[in-house]
Amino acid sequence: MKAYRILCLTDHSGHSQENSVYAILNELFVHQRCKEVIVASRGDEANTSFFKHYNFDEIRGTIVSSSFGYDKDGKSYYENSKVYKTADFDIVLMRLPRPMSDDFLLGLKDKFKTKIFINDPFGMISCSSKAFLLNFPELCPPIKLCHSIEDITAFTSQYDTVLKPLRDYGGRGLLKITGQIVHDGTSYHATDRYLSSIEKNIEKDGYIAMKYLENVGQGDKRLIVVGGEIMAASLRLPPDNSWLCNVALGGTSVPAEATEKEKHIVKTINPLLEDNGILIYGVDTLVGDDNTRVLSEINTLSIGGFPQSEKQTGRPIIKETLNKLIEYADARF
Repeated sequence: MKAYRILCLTDHSGHSQENSVYAILNELFVHQRCKEVIVASRGDEANTSFFKHYNFDEIRGTIVSSSFGYDKDGKSYYENSKVYKTADFDIVLMRLPRPMSDDFLLGLKDKFKTKIFINDPFGMISCSSKAFLLNFPELCPPIKLCHSIEDITAFTSQYDTVLKPLRDYGGRGLLKITGQIVHDGTSYHATDRYLSSIEKNIEKDGYIAMKYLENVGQGDKRLIVVGGEIMAASLRLPPDNSWLCNVALGGTSVPAEATEKEKHIVKTINPLLEDNGILIYGVDTLVGDDNTRVLSEINTLSIGGFPQSEKQTGRPIIKETLNKLIEYADARF
């Protein structure tokens, strides 16, 4: 059986001790099918040429050892680092948070056509846009892709609405529209105060308009999915007097279980995600008007929560995830 050389791309400058990359890389270090694991950071100025100028032949990284771990000064990324030839790696593990340009992802994929990516850059582009939800309208609340003020007006005349910029994340840019009133998560404003920003986003990418669900207070559930299997779930609850469930915006997270409806959602969406080279992803659900869970978002970038899910479930979720990663690579070599 082949032992793989793995390059992990991340950005330590925004990490905390809870970031999943440390637990994942420590488990990879002891995995019997890993010959060597190198981690390289976008936050290392020595890698500016790689991440900003797309010179992909070389990258400065650090070999993962038993001493690799989080440090607020990023010592693990600088001590004993050296330049590596990227052509020498078999697998590229993408643990990069936004912002990340399409040009970077397209260039990376074009340069390394024969490499195994987790997740595939092409798939990350196509599946991380909220417009990807339009492939599954039967699983979502009423939903519409809007490219004009007229599109938004037509949708908001039917429903109280949440507007989602196609490529924003973490609750950024979400607007709730009720009649002629906009709520941005902190206060209410007349719609015309937001027209200029709405028009700017429409010209750039567009919006997904989604019916606002009155049951949002019951929480936004995040499912961690690997290879079509739901590994863990957590329920994110909004703070008092808010409809935004994001933990980064004041919400709280508690352990949860996947419902039968959520298992059906994952079974339905996984084939298309798999076709796009997506192995690891997050699925967000809300409680719909019929009191069952509906699909609200799919995240294919740097999915977190692995160490926390292990503690909550008592399962070796990281090891199981890495076994699926190796099986995925075996099937493609």
